Amino acid sequence: MAAITPRAVFVTRDTDYELLLARHATRGQAKFFLESRGQSLNEAEDRHARFQAALAQARAAVPGDWRQALARRADLDRFLFAPEDVVVAVGQDGLVANVAKYLAGQPVIGLNPAPDLYDGVLARIAVAQLGSLLPASVAGAAAIERRTMVEAVLDGGERLLALNEIFVGHRSHQSARYRIEAGEAAEDHSSSGLIVASGTGATGWARSISEATGLGVPLGPEEPALGYWVREPFPSVATATRLRAGKLAETTLRVVSRMNEGGVVFADGIEQDFIPFDWGRRVAFAPAPRALHLVVG
Repeated sequence: MAAITPRAVFVTRDTDYELLLARHATRGQAKFFLESRGQSLNEAEDRHARFQAALAQARAAVPGDWRQALARRADLDRFLFAPEDVVVAVGQDGLVANVAKYLAGQPVIGLNPAPDLYDGVLARIAVAQLGSLLPASVAGAAAIERRTMVEAVLDGGERLLALNEIFVGHRSHQSARYRIEAGEAAEDHSSSGLIVASGTGATGWARSISEATGLGVPLGPEEPALGYWVREPFPSVATATRLRAGKLAETTLRVVSRMNEGGVVFADGIEQDFIPFDWGRRVAFAPAPRALHLVVG
């Protein structure tokens, strides 16, 4: 049987220009809206044109005998990835995180179309490198980081995967009440919620919490461990603050909701894709059994 031809799947998100057109229907109306507020459409147009040029250059770099597909971020939950795919996330670092949970070991190339605009922590590959990296990824000749992901399992059987972090708290970010259990230690909390992060996520939201509190948890991006950080825990006669941060390697973190309404669990900052977490519900966190295979060169 002949081998299946590899497929390059380009993952993109709408540009600011496309979002403006979607909101205002026409270019003229978008231009009028911005100019009436002392702003210009030119910058958004220029960035859109620059992105489209980078995407076209990237697609032209795909070997001639390969197949190609285009998937928008909003459609990822309906897109069927195949084992022979090489995924090319074109844009900001967050796009790599968005696609990671839909994959099962396919190599991911984070392509940075504008190094002067995007940090490129995950999307670090230049367009000029793509032509050689695509066949190298299929041949197993490309350097790959196997980045640990976070898995949350709820008592109803729902599962969430995240490359960066998973949040537990109240949907309005007001006081969240829950019981937290880390190994043999447990206590009741009233806080602004908590996050459980991977080594990748430890450089983002978790880093800001860590710097504000001085509670550092050393984590490598490929280390099979997680960290947790509690946001603004409040001490009272009924709540404690000893379990504020920690590392989860051999230990599973469990959280039991004490919120009558508004409790949520969501992944990688996508609040609209939450799972309800109201009174009595339980969630357990551990390193996910799958990892992101990030091509780094």
